[in-house]
Amino acid sequence: MGPRLLLVPLGCLALLLPPPRAAEFSPSLDSDFTFTLPAGRKECFYQPMRKEASLELEYQVLDGAGLDVDFHLLSPKGETLVFDERKSDGVHTVETEDGDYMFCFDNTFSTISEKVIFFELILDNMGEDGQDDEDWKKYVTGTDLLDMKLEDILESINSVKARLSKSVQIQTLLRAFEARDRNIQESNFDRVNFWSMVNLGVMVVVSAVQVYMLKSLFEDKRKSRT
Repeated sequence: MGPRLLLVPLGCLALLLPPPRAAEFSPSLDSDFTFTLPAGRKECFYQPMRKEASLELEYQVLDGAGLDVDFHLLSPKGETLVFDERKSDGVHTVETEDGDYMFCFDNTFSTISEKVIFFELILDNMGEDGQDDEDWKKYVTGTDLLDMKLEDILESINSVKARLSKSVQIQTLLRAFEARDRNIQESNFDRVNFWSMVNLGVMVVVSAVQVYMLKSLFEDKRKSRT
């Protein structure tokens, strides 16, 4: 198990540095990061979780030869919950217990190519929403004469909040897919240009050889007889 690492976002880039202890992510229930994983390196992150909560993690390799990486997800007890070998993307959801969950991206199998990796964390049932529900219930008493009960308002607000969060998540994933497709297209464009130049050079050489051979066939060889 590698050393614990601290994630420090810089713009859209995450810089990975070894700290003396595990670092916690932003209190936000939905966080996404993009970082560069050098060749021959393995980077690990830690996420504190509560009991009976839910941790959903989605990752994608945006750039790099092969667009693949090894992924590990371990429980606070050190048990391997998920292991993806040489995958370009993945989505995993686990029910959690109290403790720090560790997930690692492994690029040690690559000796040359670095990888640009995007991942998103979605944390559910972390306790904050439940407290809000209890606060709302304090005001429900005595509202039976209202046309719309506070429970209905709360349900509508939670529904809108959930749909907005889902929309933000989908937009983030679409941006990640767009970045990966753009990198692939740019790589293909460079390859097409390179091999086009190679083919052009071969055609020029073959044309010159053919002209030379045809010219030699029509030369007057009688001049050489003296």
